[in-house]
Amino acid sequence: MKTFRVGILYSTTGPYGAIGRDCRAGAEFAIEELEKAGSPVRIELVFGDPAGQPERYLDLIRTMLRDEGCRNVIGTITSLSRKDVIPLVEKYDGLLWYICPYEGFEANENVIYTGACPNQHLIPLFDYMLPRHGKRVYLAGANYVWGWEMNRLARELLLRAGGAVLGERYLPIEETDVGLLITDLERHRPDFILNNMVGPSSYAFLAAVKRLAERDPAFAPERCPVLSCDLTECELGEIEPGVAIGQLSTASYFESLASFENRAFKQRVAARFGAERRVSSFFAGAYAAVKLCAEAVSEADRDDPASVRGFLHARPRQTVLGALAIDPRTNHAALPFHLGRINERAGFDIIASHGAIAADPYLVGTLPIQHAPHLRVVQ
Repeated sequence: MKTFRVGILYSTTGPYGAIGRDCRAGAEFAIEELEKAGSPVRIELVFGDPAGQPERYLDLIRTMLRDEGCRNVIGTITSLSRKDVIPLVEKYDGLLWYICPYEGFEANENVIYTGACPNQHLIPLFDYMLPRHGKRVYLAGANYVWGWEMNRLARELLLRAGGAVLGERYLPIEETDVGLLITDLERHRPDFILNNMVGPSSYAFLAAVKRLAERDPAFAPERCPVLSCDLTECELGEIEPGVAIGQLSTASYFESLASFENRAFKQRVAARFGAERRVSSFFAGAYAAVKLCAEAVSEADRDDPASVRGFLHARPRQTVLGALAIDPRTNHAALPFHLGRINERAGFDIIASHGAIAADPYLVGTLPIQHAPHLRVVQ
């Protein structure tokens, strides 16, 4: 049996370690299932934990590609780390699998993007929110490319829709002093808040908004919700219990999806990890990426990027995220949109959905704030 090595590059420790741990668990679960099913090839995972340190990403992926025999690496969470490692992936002719939602305006021959870009998360989110909650918005973001670019796009979309940005502030990922941000919110009193922060700063902000709402009901979730495009089940345990109930987030996958395929997937997860194990889009995304990678190298009997891309581009492939079609022009997946409201069970109730949306990473064919006729509103 042929063995192929695949790198798994996630920060399982550090400020956004909860996300990385879920990604690693999803990847390992996929390998376990492949081995039980009698895969015709053996996939050996090579793990690296950069601990959220940018320079460690470079050291680890260089070792994976140059010394460990990995042609495919599934990993990186932040856009900073993704952009940092791409030149090395190109240099060693590898393939990076990126499963996280991101800010778009990128397409690379050496990257497979199975995470959503703005026309798959931000635009349908605004399609839903603006007619229901108003157009006076406050923008909060992580002080790096994700926060900057997401808020830039949000500002452009709002202005074109006749809305207004009432305020805009940024915090480092590890910053938890959000007092000035809360004071600014009290002064501006927006219709809703777009939260593009990451990790501890986001968790502290959600807790502070809860305390603000307790003294001023105008900031309760039903009146002034906090919206995210990157908050999932695996992070809710990192937030003070109960403080995020009622807030909203988008994802291509939520554990609460009612499909037959998802119910079967969750049963297998529960049998392996226990009934209390939550499944996030990061767990499901890493699981799907490993399965797709294994299927590609098994069919081609080789793991070079050209062979793997050929497999992915040939036709849609069935995954836990649905049937994934990878666009050969951009290497991006068509993905569904779901909007979830955080419930008291530390999960999400899906309140609106849209079928698979073809990725448009440069927004060349996407009209700003077009009210999608196929957006299915559940609540």
